[in-house]
Amino acid sequence: MTGQLTRRGAFSLLLFLTPAVTPTWYAGSGYYPDESYNEVYTEEVPWARALDYRVPRWCYTLNIQDGEATCYSPRGGNYHSSLGTRCELSCDRGFRLIGQRSVQCLPSRRWSGTAYCRQIRCHTLPFITSGTYTCTNGVLLDSRCDYSCSSGYHLEGDRSRICMEDGRWSGGQPVCVDIDPPKIRCPHSREKMAEPEKLTARVYWDPPLVKDSADGTITRVTLRGPEPGSHFPEGEHVIRYTAYDQAYNRASCKFIVKVQVRRCPILKPPQHGYLSCTSAGDNYGATCEYHCDGGYERQGTPSRVCQSSRQWSGSPPICTPMKINVNVNSAAGLLDQFYEKRRLLIISAPDPSNRYYKMQIAMLQQSTCGLDLRHVTIIELVGQPPQEVGRIREQQLSANIIEELRQFQHLTRSYFNMVLIDKQGMDRERYMEPVTPEEIFTFIDDYLLSNQELTQRREQRDVCE
Repeated sequence: MTGQLTRRGAFSLLLFLTPAVTPTWYAGSGYYPDESYNEVYTEEVPWARALDYRVPRWCYTLNIQDGEATCYSPRGGNYHSSLGTRCELSCDRGFRLIGQRSVQCLPSRRWSGTAYCRQIRCHTLPFITSGTYTCTNGVLLDSRCDYSCSSGYHLEGDRSRICMEDGRWSGGQPVCVDIDPPKIRCPHSREKMAEPEKLTARVYWDPPLVKDSADGTITRVTLRGPEPGSHFPEGEHVIRYTAYDQAYNRASCKFIVKVQVRRCPILKPPQHGYLSCTSAGDNYGATCEYHCDGGYERQGTPSRVCQSSRQWSGSPPICTPMKINVNVNSAAGLLDQFYEKRRLLIISAPDPSNRYYKMQIAMLQQSTCGLDLRHVTIIELVGQPPQEVGRIREQQLSANIIEELRQFQHLTRSYFNMVLIDKQGMDRERYMEPVTPEEIFTFIDDYLLSNQELTQRREQRDVCE
């Protein structure tokens, strides 16, 4: 080829015949001039026409919308549709050629093929759940689509995609995932005082405020700790709530319930006595009663109450040795003074020189602490009338009282004998010979002590050592 011509044109490739500007006749072309109308007519020739490469416009002029045709003619660069011209077809950027890339002007006065330029478009991107995207130029080439997620969601995957020349989007489809935990707010911590005579307080609160940052759906809220309205003991208690959303994200919050007990100073038991208290013994509303050991009497208020001011009412009483009145009219009047207070060990002997009597008294004199600890009072009945002696410590008993005691307890003057009487006035054990204090103590500890005395004995185990 001796020349080249490039042509650009309208929306589609059109092959058409352009009328000659100058009515020039060429031999063997199949055309002839009509001088009256200045138009070109086709002459029907029944025989094959001779091909003449010199005709400048043998085929339609090529025009391609959004593209170009680069032609090579045998006659040189000024010819673009003469017989034998070959044109290479191409499209502008953003367009794709549909049809043949190369056509040639044939002897039939037609081009060897057709083509046109179609604008490159990518498919419409699908929407993503809980998100959206915006594009710079729709679905056209080089359009960039940026993805974003709704509040509470995070984007996983490509944040943007570009429409490429092959009509496909770059990258892959991203997804919006809920990775944000729910929002949860617990009630404020609170403090409450225990009620009178109680060591607990009933505490109420409202449920926590829970909100999901994504789709607003909360699937479960769990509580770790007592329910609202429960009784809480003294101290600090942590209440924890945990909320879960549909994506199994969770969030927790906590608050503290503090229960205080108003307490008074610890009371000390009186000397030779003990305390019995309600509740914890020192909390608001508790009542403590004062008791004296056997052989002692209380002087003062019998009980005290712990007040809301954290102070005890009244003042502490004291325990003083009980005063035994021996100037009574009967033995029953004497024994009533010991009822539920003291145990009695009554010793009877025919005379003060009795060997058993002297031995027994000697042993008991060395064990006065153990006797007092077990609330035992000794009554001695010694001798024969009219020289018979009856005494409680240094206090002397009348002959009438001595006789009644012997009769009530069946104590003979003929030989040594003893009887142990409990706090209810019952005869519990008799002895015809001297016994050690340890034997007496063992019997009392095993059979005669009340629960309160057992507790005191455990606390005062070594008090006499």
